[in-house]
Amino acid sequence: MNAGPSPVPLPYSAPDLQRLLGADWSRLLWTAYRWMRTARALDERMIALQRQGRVGFYGPGTGQEAVSIAAGLATHENDWVFPGLREQLVALVRGHPLGTYVHHLFADGLDPGLGRQMPCHPTAREVHQVSMSSCVGTQITHAVGCAYGFRFRHDAAVALAFFGDGGTSVNDFHAGMNFAGVFHLPVVFCCTNNQWAISMPVERQSHVAELASKAAAYGMPGRRVDGSDFIETYLQLSQALEAARRGEGPTLLEFVIYRMSPHTTSDDPGRYQPKDWKERAAEHDPMPRLEQLLGALGLLSQDLVREMDRQIDATLREAVAAAEATPPPGPDTLERDVFAPSQPVAGTD
Repeated sequence: MNAGPSPVPLPYSAPDLQRLLGADWSRLLWTAYRWMRTARALDERMIALQRQGRVGFYGPGTGQEAVSIAAGLATHENDWVFPGLREQLVALVRGHPLGTYVHHLFADGLDPGLGRQMPCHPTAREVHQVSMSSCVGTQITHAVGCAYGFRFRHDAAVALAFFGDGGTSVNDFHAGMNFAGVFHLPVVFCCTNNQWAISMPVERQSHVAELASKAAAYGMPGRRVDGSDFIETYLQLSQALEAARRGEGPTLLEFVIYRMSPHTTSDDPGRYQPKDWKERAAEHDPMPRLEQLLGALGLLSQDLVREMDRQIDATLREAVAAAEATPPPGPDTLERDVFAPSQPVAGTD
């Protein structure tokens, strides 16, 4: 009797997950999966709105969700995040309200940046996430400077610096890595290697086989991580963060992921990517990978997914409607947060 093909073995069993992630492992994975579906729905909605002319610009993070969510869940409240283009999700997972982020995308009067910053460059001070710069790599040295400040304040916080594979070619990468290594600072350098620096493939970006190997030149550990595996990503981030918190210095983590979308809504990847790139990248999609694990463990059903998507869709629709009903920043905000209030000098009128 032909019993059919053998089932594919699970990469993690329930006992494995309890040992690796603790007693609350199922809640952690469920939370991560919900954020993945939220992020995917957000990307799809905002790309559609940009194409309709309702949002000016958008840089999707499709395919990178496992890294951003793991960072949001592994960090402590007092840690600081210095993002690249696609780490908006870290701020949301750490507690930045989705509605506030959508106000930012529309650059309306409730945008914390008052419309002064590009979309996907949110300001999220309440969760210690700095607005990114469009200049590649500047956030690396900013994170290192912040970590140097932790040293003087005797603060147990850690700074995370996010950058892409292209960011390893800029001067700030060398300056930041070298300074952090010399002074043994609490920084985790997170290289999200999605194989493309806009249109430049990674093999033309650097001659080393693994970008993580560059850490050795600065006297710090470097590890290559499968960025489509949420569990491995979460564990590696947690270990690097705790090592930095214990005073063991910086770590470089290279998360290998595959860009599943255009660089931004201003980009046409069909002009430079292989014709089969989309299919190749989809094989490394982190969302079905986590979904299959949850299903095999009996923690997910189609009914649960449908209800989850319904709730996410309703939340997004409400946020977009609120943003579109909000007027742009008024003229009275022109100098807000630009000039400090003048203080009278003691002994003068």
